[in-house]
Amino acid sequence: MGEELEVSPLIVEILWNRGLTDVADMDRFLSPLLRHMANPAEIPGLTEAAETLARGLGEGRKLAVWGDYDVDGITATAVVKEFFAMRGIEVMHHLPNRMEEGYGMNVPWVERLHEQGADMLLTVDCGISDLEPVARARELGMVVVVSDHHLPGEILPSAHAVCDPRLKDGGPCDDLAGVGVAFMLMVALNRLLPGDPVDVRPLLDLVALGTIADIVRLTGQNRILVKNGLLLIKEAKRPGMAALKVVSDYERQAELGAGQIGFHLAPRINAAGRMGDPEKALRLLLSKDFDSAMPIAEELNAINMERRRQEQEIADEAFAQAEAMRSQAGLVLHADHWHPGIIGIVASRVVEKYYRPTLLLCAAEASGLLKGSGRSIPEFNLHEGLVSLADLFEGFGGHAQAAGVSLKPEKLGEFRERFNAKVIEALGPKPLTPTLKLDHELPFSSIDNTLLKELELLQPYGMGNPEPVFATRPVRVAEHALFGREREHVKLVLEDQETGTKLPGKAWRMADTLTSVVRGRTMRFAFTPKIDRYMGIPKIDLRIKDWIF
Repeated sequence: MGEELEVSPLIVEILWNRGLTDVADMDRFLSPLLRHMANPAEIPGLTEAAETLARGLGEGRKLAVWGDYDVDGITATAVVKEFFAMRGIEVMHHLPNRMEEGYGMNVPWVERLHEQGADMLLTVDCGISDLEPVARARELGMVVVVSDHHLPGEILPSAHAVCDPRLKDGGPCDDLAGVGVAFMLMVALNRLLPGDPVDVRPLLDLVALGTIADIVRLTGQNRILVKNGLLLIKEAKRPGMAALKVVSDYERQAELGAGQIGFHLAPRINAAGRMGDPEKALRLLLSKDFDSAMPIAEELNAINMERRRQEQEIADEAFAQAEAMRSQAGLVLHADHWHPGIIGIVASRVVEKYYRPTLLLCAAEASGLLKGSGRSIPEFNLHEGLVSLADLFEGFGGHAQAAGVSLKPEKLGEFRERFNAKVIEALGPKPLTPTLKLDHELPFSSIDNTLLKELELLQPYGMGNPEPVFATRPVRVAEHALFGREREHVKLVLEDQETGTKLPGKAWRMADTLTSVVRGRTMRFAFTPKIDRYMGIPKIDLRIKDWIF
């Protein structure tokens, strides 16, 4: 197989262990070309949605697109608006203000869009559960098309067409983000509108950004979309993308992986919606030139810095509460003053530190309710757990690893007790510890630039396609030093005593546990090999994940 694919046996073994068992599947994984994309018609409801939009435009209807305030929703809105601009059609849009409107659609803004002249409505990354706003749009005589990727409920909205890959299990597009569904809808619509089709490939940078940010599986169709979108993000011909890279401390044409986009670019887009106004992020992505994009990017950067400041304040308080509740298997943390746009991020940090399902709650002042955002661990399906507690909530939704709830303040104590009991019922009373799956033992003598370039073929890494992790043979810790602003990171030099090969390694945020006592000791490490291009000189560097004596 390796000879046919022109890669080493190690790469073939990694792909095999990840469920790819024939050459054709492996080849598609290593070379995810756009010609391997599924037919958009395979998404349930998409053909009807495209035909409905084409018919409405043919009737002269004025279209408004309704997105969501997160990166997925903002990029999906940008994809639709830019596609129609390419086609010479101007469309209205609405992105809800998180603080004033909350998630999804609402009746007042449906009515306002109608007053402003919209008589056709397309939702992206939302709408599948918005029964009342869709019904109101129909009452007003609007043609309504819902495109979403969230799980549908028992009752679908009364739209003229509903397009959602989750309407049917087992399709090739099951894992698409909202922006991926919107893109596929535009691909289909492109063939139905009068005139020559336009080239939609320049939209793939937006698709990649939204898909990575939404933490969907980076396999199958998402892998094709993201891999090709990353090439456009590298070129940064989109002025807003170039400005976003610059304020994130990257060169305009730097090659970025999914991790760098998820940790650096996406949060600056997300910050706008989290702190209240997603319009700034949309304006950035649709900017026509770098000079107009850069001030918006700098403003988003400042908003993100404020978001990070507030995040740390909330995290400190949440960690203190979690520490006091260490005996709990499931954590429900609460403070009225926490920011509703930030508690989800902090919930992730609590899960990372304490490895147990966690919800953070704050006051939703307008409603008098508590609003919560939760994150989980792979062993516990958070949505299923909350379904069994549904009688406590005024509303809830989400999926296996992330969910949101709202409840009356007087129900908080009961929620804490019953959620903890539910986690104990599923996982047992003793908190679990995270596990690390190793791909292979890898001697230092096998680590060279050829192997590292082959490993880069496996990118982009993310959910469903984790970065390969290898085990060393027993090696000696030749050097140990701390670095970083708070001296929180560890720099090592590891020596394979059989061959005398020495390689540098870094252990991020591990200074408290990987102390200088290891210097001179023989140990085994779990690691990922990298090409470190710091200062422009490529060197081999090991990213340390774990260790045993």
